[in-house]
Amino acid sequence: MGLKLFNTLSRSVEDFFPLDPAGKKVGMYCCGPTVYDFAHIGNWRTFVFGDLVRRTLEFKGHAVTHVMNITDVEDKIIKRVRETKTSLRDFTGQYEAAFLADLRTLNCLLPHHTPRATEYIADIIVLIEKLIARSLAYQAADGSVYFSIEKYRGCGCTYGQLLKLNFDEMRAGERVKSDEYAKESVADFALWKARVPDDGEVFWPSPFGEGRPGWHIECSAMSMKILGPGFDLHLGGEDLIFPHHEDEIAQSEGATGKPFVKYWLHGAHLLVEGKKMSKSLGNYFTLRDLLAKGFTGREIRCLLLSAHYRETFNFTLDGLTGAKSALARIDTCVSKLRELAGENVGQAQESDTLISNFSSAIEEDLNISRAWAAVFEWVRETNLWFNSQLPDDTSEARITLAKVAANKLAVWEKVDSVLGIGVKMEVEIPAEILAFAEARAEAKKTRDFKKADAIREELKAKGWAIEDSPKGIKLKKL
Repeated sequence: MGLKLFNTLSRSVEDFFPLDPAGKKVGMYCCGPTVYDFAHIGNWRTFVFGDLVRRTLEFKGHAVTHVMNITDVEDKIIKRVRETKTSLRDFTGQYEAAFLADLRTLNCLLPHHTPRATEYIADIIVLIEKLIARSLAYQAADGSVYFSIEKYRGCGCTYGQLLKLNFDEMRAGERVKSDEYAKESVADFALWKARVPDDGEVFWPSPFGEGRPGWHIECSAMSMKILGPGFDLHLGGEDLIFPHHEDEIAQSEGATGKPFVKYWLHGAHLLVEGKKMSKSLGNYFTLRDLLAKGFTGREIRCLLLSAHYRETFNFTLDGLTGAKSALARIDTCVSKLRELAGENVGQAQESDTLISNFSSAIEEDLNISRAWAAVFEWVRETNLWFNSQLPDDTSEARITLAKVAANKLAVWEKVDSVLGIGVKMEVEIPAEILAFAEARAEAKKTRDFKKADAIREELKAKGWAIEDSPKGIKLKKL
C-alpha cells in the first residue's frame, strides 16, 4: 500500500505522489520558529509532527529536501529588540541557537536548509516587484506595499483555497499592516512595511523605500528560492491555515501563475492538562521547563507522538510519566536483544511482521496509534521468544540465537528510524549545554574563533568537553 495523507487543499485523504517524474525526490517546507522567545510545547508538537513526516517519507524510500525557515524579523521581534536595546542578530541568535538545541534534544532530524528571513531580503523584493508588475500589489500613501485581494480575485484566482471563506459575512476591503490579523477579516496584507521610528535600525533599502518585509511574503520567497515555484509538501500548525498559508498561496501563485504546493498538511492544537495553554493558568511549558522537572527529550517526544496529528491532543505530566514507562518496556526488550546479538549485524526483512504492520499503519495518514500498537505487540512477542529459549550452551546454539537476536534488532532499528526515540542514553545532555554547543558552531561558521574558544571554556567550567569530529560535534561529561 502506498502512503496516504490528508491534504488540507482538497480536504480529503489522498494518495501521495511526488511531483518528481521518477517519484523519488520530495520537496518539503515546514513553517519554522519566530525567534523572539523559547518555543513552547504546542510549537513542539508541530515540529515533531514535521519530523515524523520527513522520517516516514525517507522510510518509504524518498529523497527529501527539508526546509524550515527561521523568522528573524517581524513585529514581536522588533518590539523585543527595542525593549532589550540589543541588535537584531544578537537578540534572535540566542533563541535560534536554543531552538536548534531543542530540536536535537527531541531527536528531530535537522532540516537540510534553515534559511533566515533577513538573508533573503533581495529575493523578497524581487517577488514583490513581480506582484506589482502584475497589478496584484500596490504602494499605499505611507510607502508600504500591500497585496490586493480584490485584484487577485478579479483575475479569476481563488482566495480561500485552504479554508472556505464567506466574503459576504467577512469584513472585506480592509488594509492590514500587522503580521497577524483577525480571522474574520479578509484584508489586503502588507508585503513591505515602510520604516517607522519604532523600527529603530531594523530596516533595509528597497525600490519602495526603506522598510522591512511582511511575515507572509518571507515564507513564499524562501520556499520558492530553495524548492522552486512548485513543490510537494507544506506543513504547519492548523492556526496557520488562515491567514498565513492562504496568503502564501495568493502571493506565490499570483507572482508565478503556477500551482504553489501540491499537499498541505496541518497539525491540530495541543491542550495542556485539559486547557488551552496560558501562563496565567500555570500550564505554559517550554521544553526546558519540562526538562527541569526531570523529564527527558525522549519521553517528551514519545508523548507528542502518541496521538494522531489531526486530533486535538491533551498533554499532561501524567502522560509523560506514562511515556517513561512505555519507553522502559521497549528499552528492556532492546537491551536484551543487544546483549544476545553481540557483534552480529542483522538484516531487516520487509516481510517481517513488525515492519509490515507498522508500515501499513504509518502509510494510513500517519496512523500513529496503530503504529504504536504494532510496536508493543512486537515487544510482547519478543519477550515470549526470550522466555521460550531452552538453555543450550553449545557454540552452535549461541551463534543461532545471536543471529536471530541481531535480525530482530535490525527490524526494531528500521521501525525506530520513523519513531526516532532511539535508546536510553547513559547521560542526558541538558538543553542549556546543547545551546552552548550550537552557539559555538555558529561562531566557528562566522570565523569568530575568539568567541568559539570562550564558549569551549564556559562549557568546560560547566563540566562538559566539546570535540569536533568529521560527523559533527561531540559532547562528553567530564
